[in-house]
Amino acid sequence: MNSPITLTRRQALMTGAIALGATALVDAAPTDSKELPWIDAHSHIWPPETDKFPLVNGQTKKDLNPPSFTDDELMAIARPEGVGRVVLIQHSVYHLFDNSYLIDAVKRHPKLFRIVGMVDDQQPAPGAAMKKLLLLGVTGFRITPFVRKERQAEWLDEPGMIEMWQTGAVTRQAMCCLINPSDLPGVDRMCERHPDTPMVIDHFARIGADGKFRDEDLHNLCRLARHKHASVKVSAFYALGEKKPPHLELIPMIKRLYDAFGPQRLMWASDCPYQIQGANNYKDSISLIRDRIDFLTPEDKQWLLRKTAEKVFFYA
Repeated sequence: MNSPITLTRRQALMTGAIALGATALVDAAPTDSKELPWIDAHSHIWPPETDKFPLVNGQTKKDLNPPSFTDDELMAIARPEGVGRVVLIQHSVYHLFDNSYLIDAVKRHPKLFRIVGMVDDQQPAPGAAMKKLLLLGVTGFRITPFVRKERQAEWLDEPGMIEMWQTGAVTRQAMCCLINPSDLPGVDRMCERHPDTPMVIDHFARIGADGKFRDEDLHNLCRLARHKHASVKVSAFYALGEKKPPHLELIPMIKRLYDAFGPQRLMWASDCPYQIQGANNYKDSISLIRDRIDFLTPEDKQWLLRKTAEKVFFYA
């Protein structure tokens, strides 16, 4: 599928959105702000109201940690660091496939947020569900084997998952992979089969979560760079390496990804609220890219801190 055909199909989809009266997101094109230029490509939010937004698996308010992390609370810590827009990530632990709180945030602030949502690929017609959610600000989908109790080894080969990848090639909704390094070959295979589908690796594929940066894992991650629509989130520093500021031990891995993907396919993200717990904080997360890596040019930083996420998630 070449670009002109993909664009035509997307235009048809957007025309359908307008026909349904869903013009808010199309008309609310994000505007640049000199004071708040950056985009955080990955943060979770959740409300304290568990009646309106019920938790899954019998959880209660006592299970929320922190007890509240709303979009307003997120922006209160993001704006002082120059972050004016955020990609909100569906939190499977608390709400699983119910994207309603994130959709509510986009309705209230259509210029500030886009969503990486979730759909159940085990249910009928996940592709149709994806298209409906696009009209509500969902420009990507979290896919992961971790929500599967059975058949985790086959998670990428299920018919519903294949339908999701096929749909993403038309809608431009990215497949955002929360995976371990052992899952990289499978994702590589899916990129080969679906070359027009945008794909994003979350959190370096968790390389370094055990404190080790294995060359084989980095090789498999960098190998994805040959797929033109593959990109990587430079994120979740609190969970990798030494797991504390200033996160300088992550720079060699970032340099390797920079050499493989280029800055145009790397995007910084915080993974809040987890990045602001314990010894970690928001400023040290963004500072690693903004202030502490000497090989990044000013234009490189524009890509890592804004342009890549803008291209992948803020297109609609």
